[in-house]
Amino acid sequence: MTHRTDPEPEPIEREVLSARVKDRVLQWILEGELAPGSRIVETRVARQLGTSQAPVREALRDLATLGFVEIRPYQGSRVRQPSSQELREAIAVRGELEALAGRLAASRITEPVLRDLERLHVDMARDAERGDAHEQAFHNTRFHFLIVRAAGNRALERLWGMLEPFGRTYVTASKPGIDLAWLGARHRDILEALRDRDPERAAAALRQHAVEAAGLIGDWPDGAVASDGGRQ
Repeated sequence: MTHRTDPEPEPIEREVLSARVKDRVLQWILEGELAPGSRIVETRVARQLGTSQAPVREALRDLATLGFVEIRPYQGSRVRQPSSQELREAIAVRGELEALAGRLAASRITEPVLRDLERLHVDMARDAERGDAHEQAFHNTRFHFLIVRAAGNRALERLWGMLEPFGRTYVTASKPGIDLAWLGARHRDILEALRDRDPERAAAALRQHAVEAAGLIGDWPDGAVASDGGRQ
């Protein structure tokens, strides 16, 4: 009788490491440390993050699938800025996912989560007073994540997570002169619907919020390239 040997743990460990590398590189892109057009050198990233090139290469492939990196044969990888149309399409899909999340969360959301949402709503108003669009985007992302998590549907949460970076990108992609106070205040309808345990109002408010966010996106061509600098 033959005995099956245990599988090697390395692929699982590498998959987890690749996800962490992807999150870190995506953070650099979204925070502007890696500008559109910047070359991403695998060896440098691996050295900075204390890993081998294999998980870096896998992470860059994942980011290419999302549209934030372009991999060119024999030329390496560069930061790619998704087009305005790509952002609008992603926000539209995310809006439908969040509408479903709101409908599910309305009947099961807890008081502690509602208090967290209220605090984040206040934080967004304060961010608007300071004119801090990036900090408001951070609190906005957290606000929506808590609603998705409260829905209690792991498949929904995974799908939303794939599109979440596009939501953070809209800050740098928005038309000039965006009213941050108005943008933050638009979360009040969502919060009140959830507090009233009204699934249809919550879904409608989240869907409308996505429509308005998509309307704020400016126009530019596909895959804008700005510089040739690489992360040192």
